[in-house]
Amino acid sequence: MTFTEWFIFFLIIQVIHFLGTWKLYVKAGRQAWEAAVPVYNAIVLMKIINRPWWWVILLFIPVVNMLMFPVVWVETIRSFGKNSRIDTILVIITLGFYIFYVNYVADVDYIENRSLRPRSSAGEWISSIIFAIIAATLVHTYVMQPYTIPSSSLEKTLLVGDFLFVSKFHYGARVPMTPIALPMVHDTIPFTNNKSYLFDDRIEKKETSWKNKLQLPYMRLPGFQKIKRNDIVVFNQPADTLLDMNDFYPDRNYYKPIDKKTNLVKRCVAIPGDTLEIRDGYIYINGERTTYNDRAKIQYNFFVNTGGQAISQAALSGRYNVREGGRLQDGNYHLTLTDEEAALIAKNPVVKSVTKSIQPKGRDGGVFPHVPSLGWNIDNFGPIYIPKKGESVKLTKESIPFYKRIIREYEGNNLIINGDEVLINGKDADNYTFKQDYYWMMGDNRQNSLDARAWGYVPFDHVVGKPVLIWMSWEGSSPRWERFFTTVGGNGKPVSYFKWFVGLVVLFFVFDYFRKKRKK
Repeated sequence: MTFTEWFIFFLIIQVIHFLGTWKLYVKAGRQAWEAAVPVYNAIVLMKIINRPWWWVILLFIPVVNMLMFPVVWVETIRSFGKNSRIDTILVIITLGFYIFYVNYVADVDYIENRSLRPRSSAGEWISSIIFAIIAATLVHTYVMQPYTIPSSSLEKTLLVGDFLFVSKFHYGARVPMTPIALPMVHDTIPFTNNKSYLFDDRIEKKETSWKNKLQLPYMRLPGFQKIKRNDIVVFNQPADTLLDMNDFYPDRNYYKPIDKKTNLVKRCVAIPGDTLEIRDGYIYINGERTTYNDRAKIQYNFFVNTGGQAISQAALSGRYNVREGGRLQDGNYHLTLTDEEAALIAKNPVVKSVTKSIQPKGRDGGVFPHVPSLGWNIDNFGPIYIPKKGESVKLTKESIPFYKRIIREYEGNNLIINGDEVLINGKDADNYTFKQDYYWMMGDNRQNSLDARAWGYVPFDHVVGKPVLIWMSWEGSSPRWERFFTTVGGNGKPVSYFKWFVGLVVLFFVFDYFRKKRKK
C-alpha cells in the first residue's frame, strides 16, 4: 500500500472509532466530537480508561500496535462495567466491534475510579505476560535483535553456533513493512509450515506472486552510523524472492515482503560508488587490494599434498576446517585455510606442497550477472560498479543485465527490453538514476559462501542491522565459554565479558533482596 492508501485506511479507522465510541465518550463526561479527532481521540480515550498518555505512542508503532489494540479494547469495555470473561472474549474475537454493542445497545455506566489491579492471580499473570511481550517486541523490532549464525560463510570470524545481538539503531531501525504478523517471529511460525504474516495469493503477469496489500511503505528511523567498508552486516537476502534458490536469474520471481526474506550475515566488502574486482580470490576496491583487521579470517580452499603420508588429525582438529571428504584416497587433503595457516602447514615435514584452488580468469562460473561471455567466476570477477543513490548509469545491451533487477524489482519500475530498445514505465530510456544505495556482501569463507557473487547487489532497504555482541556460543552440545559476551567488531583477540555479566546479575539480585527486606 502507498502512503495515500494508508492515509485513507487511517481515516476509515477513525470513522469506525467515532461511530463505535462517541456515546461512551459522552457517558464518560467528554464531548462527542472528541471521539472524531485523530490522535486527540486516543489521548482522551487513555484518560477515560485511566491509562497513561504514552500508551498512545505504542498505538502508532507498527507490530507493537497489533498487541496494544486488544489491550485497549478490553480496557475500554471494562471502564463501562463489562468485566466478565465472555465480554473479554467477545471484544477480542470481534476485533473490537463488540464495543458497538456496548455503545448502542447495552445499558452501561462509566466507572470513573475503577481499580486497575487484576481481579485474580491468573489475571495478574496474564497481564504481566502481555506487557512483557509488548516490551520485548519493541526492543526486538527497533533496538536489538537476537540472531544465530546458521552457516560457515564467515567461519573463523563468526562461528556456526554463535548467538548474536544485532543492533537495529546503528544504521537506523527499519520500520516493519509487514505490520500484521506474529511478534518476534520471522517468516514462518515455529514447528509449522505456515506463514507468520498476513498475505494473499494471486497470479500477476504470468508470475506467481505473494502479494500483501497491507504492506507498509519502506521507512527507516535515523541511524548514527553509515555502513562502512568491511563491516559485518545482517540483511534480508535479495534472492529469497526466487522460486528456485539455485536459479538466480531475475525473471523468476514471486513476491515476498522484504522484511520477511531470509536473514543473512556477511561482510560488506564494497559500498556505494565503489568499483569492485576479484583477482585470484583477492578483492580490489577502486584498484587497491583490500586489507582487513586482525579479527577477519579470510579463507580459501587448498590442496595439501603429503605424498601419501597422513597428517595427525589431532594437529588439524580445532585449527583447520577439513572440507567434506577431508583426507583424499592418495593421502592428500582438501582443507579450508587462511593464507597464514596455509603457510604454516606447508612447513610440516610430511607436506610436499600446498596449492590454493583458484578458478582461472576466463572460465565462466555462473555468477552475477549470469552472462557467460564475461567469463567471470567466484575467484576472478569484475570489475563491477556498486550503485549509489542519485548516480546515473547508461543503459545499453551490455549494461542492462547488471541493473535490470534493480530497476524492476528493487525500485519498482515497469521495465521492458526489446532488442536495443529499453522502456521504463512506458518511456524510452538510455540512462537510469538510482533511488537508493547498494552494497556488495560476501562471506569470509570465500569459496564456500553463497553471496553477492551469485545474486548481486544488496539494496539498503534490505539491511537489518549490525552485529555487535556474541552473547552465547555452542559447538554441538558444548558451550564455547571463551566466546560468551565477546564483541563482534574491533581489533585484537576477542575478550569475554561473561564473568562481568554474571557479576552484575548477582549484584542485582543481592541488591533487590536487601531492598525488599528493608522495605518489609
